[in-house]
Amino acid sequence: MQDLCFYVFAALTLLCGLLVVANPFSRNPVTSAMFLVLTIISMAGLFVLLHAFFLAAVQVLVYAGAVMVLFLFVIMLLDLKEEQRRKLNTFGVAAGIVSVGAIGAIFISAILGTPSQAGAVSPTVEGATQPLGRMLFTDYLLPFEIVSVLLLVAMVGVILLSKKDIK
Repeated sequence: MQDLCFYVFAALTLLCGLLVVANPFSRNPVTSAMFLVLTIISMAGLFVLLHAFFLAAVQVLVYAGAVMVLFLFVIMLLDLKEEQRRKLNTFGVAAGIVSVGAIGAIFISAILGTPSQAGAVSPTVEGATQPLGRMLFTDYLLPFEIVSVLLLVAMVGVILLSKKDIK
């Protein structure tokens, strides 16, 4: 049953992630934001399967809740309309396909070149919050602070971009 749930959540994550970028149903940015919410919820399901319940809850509460509300607020504030269909840039499409193929080849060669870990010891506590917090605020303190400053700069930028001139 756990394998079936993994494949369902993985397929939903990939499908919804694809629909965020290339949505054939609508060119409306709100639709893409809703598919992003579904992607985040599917990823939370994968975290639950890994027994990382805290990460799953944070994924849903922070990203699907707060961040998506911020995204939708920006979309509504900027009054984005449906984007017009543009002509495809053939060089960009070809470069994208070559890049994805190269990354896929590197990924496959890394997987095939990794030795089997049949006798590896599994962690004793899966998904515990205390080791996660300790690691986040000791080993990864600088990246954590950089991300917080980037989010602050992004919010200030959105406010400045959405500010209308009052005459």
